[in-house]
Parts: sequence; structure tokens; C-alpha cells
Amino acid sequence: MIVDAHQHYWQPSRGDYGWLKDAPESLRRPFLPPELHAQRKAAGVKHTVLVQAAPTEEETRFLFELARHDGAVAGVVGWVDMEGDDVGARIDALIRDGGGLLCGLRPMAQDIADPDWLANPSLDRAFDCIQDCGLTFDALATMTQLPALLRRLRRHPHLNVVLDHAGKPAIGDGRFDQWTSWIDELAQHPQLHCKLSGLLTLLHEPVDQDAIEPYVADLFAHFGPERLMWGSDWPVLTTHADFGQWLDMALTLTERYAPGSQPDVFAANAVGFYALDIDLAAQDARAERTP
Repeated sequence: MIVDAHQHYWQPSRGDYGWLKDAPESLRRPFLPPELHAQRKAAGVKHTVLVQAAPTEEETRFLFELARHDGAVAGVVGWVDMEGDDVGARIDALIRDGGGLLCGLRPMAQDIADPDWLANPSLDRAFDCIQDCGLTFDALATMTQLPALLRRLRRHPHLNVVLDHAGKPAIGDGRFDQWTSWIDELAQHPQLHCKLSGLLTLLHEPVDQDAIEPYVADLFAHFGPERLMWGSDWPVLTTHADFGQWLDMALTLTERYAPGSQPDVFAANAVGFYALDIDLAAQDARAERTP
């Protein structure tokens, strides 16, 4: 069974996806559940984690509504105003409105100009609340922001954090050393996990498995199969590959660098990290009984 640890839906007419104006034209349209259902079923993906794509709490509530009509969604990673004086009350309201769906929070740090924002002491209260509420934190950060993330990990050593898209290495430019040195430091923090996601869209055309393989190998070397989780990053993925193509590539590379670990990387790690209400053993047993 496969759990997609990172996918999106969006409806541009809502008006709060500011980043889309600079995105490839193919992404500037609605991407909603009916379009993904067939692809997900064909790929054998049973459950997903739906991740915010707009910096508003209203969009998080929009995702809750979509999730209630999409039985595959096991959890939602939302957005909250982390700099608000009432951040604790805002998080409590999202937890209440999510009715068990909210599993984590993600600011869109990559779009914030200040490279030190994640380490800003003004965010301490927000991170305390995230931790106290038993939520996780998705770090959507660029390489220039990884030093600040490292300082945040030192300040909140018990916060459950996952690095989205491997910290966005400069794969398209062939740069490796700076990224891997930061990954080496970040991986020393046992509460930090990492998503095996978003790598293909960092490439210039055409898609080339050989180009991402050194980065995937380095992720397994640093985090091991116990702290990596696969995500499709659909529909951003569609600018470079289809759902099944990326899944097959990731399965192949995982078997190459961590033989026998696919059940962890493609399901168990996401279920454990996000505390998803999924009984993997029961579902595997049912699958074995199905002719």
C-alpha cells in the first residue's frame, strides 16, 4: 500500500494563490479531486496527505471541505498566521474546524524574502503551540533558508519537522556540495524527516533520472529509509512528469539505495510522522486476501 505524503489541490478563482502568477501557465488552472482520482488509483496510491498551497487560513478550511469529499485524504497540512498575537487561538480554531483532519502546519517560507525568518524569535510562540498541540511542521525552505531552519531545530529540539522537497537543491545547475553540507548538519537532528518529493521539477528539461540519482543517494545516506517519505507533489509534478512516472522512478531508486524499505518510505513513515488514522497491518492483510 502506498501513502502519498505530499499533494495539492487548488482553485485559482479563490484569489489567494499569489505565487501562481509567476508559475508555468499549465498550472494556472483548477486542480481538484476528480482529476487525480484515476491517476492515483492506477498507481495504487490508497491514501494521501493534502498540503496547503495558499498563505491563508481560508484556504486551509477549503482543503478541509475537499478532504471530506475525497476519501483518500488522510490528513491536511494547513497554514496559519504564525506571526499573529493570537496564533494559539487560530491553531485551536483550525484543529476544531478540521474535525481530526489537521495534522500539521506549513508557512510558505520559500516565498519570504528574509532568509532568517524561520529562526526569528517572534515565531517562538507559534512553534510552541504547534508542538503543544501535537501537530507537525512542514519546512518549505530553499537552500538559503536552511541555516535558519537549523537554528530553529536547535531552539525546538522536540518539534516534529519534515523538510519538503529535500530542501530544494540546485539540481538544474548541477550544484551539490553546498546542499549536501547543510543536509549533513540538518540530518543530525533525529526529529527531522525529509520528503522524497519535488526533485524532478528542479530539473531543466528533459527529465533525467541520472540527474537526480546522486541527490536521492545522498538523502538515503543521511536520513536512512526510516526518515524519508515519498510524495508526489502533484500537480506541480505535471510540469515535468506524470504521477505514475515519478512513482516508478522513486520506487526504483529506493530499492537501489535501501533494498526492502519501500513499505516504510512509501507508507509507514508518513503514517507515523503525521499520526494518520491508518491501520497499515489491517489494510495489508485485506490486500493479501483479495484475489
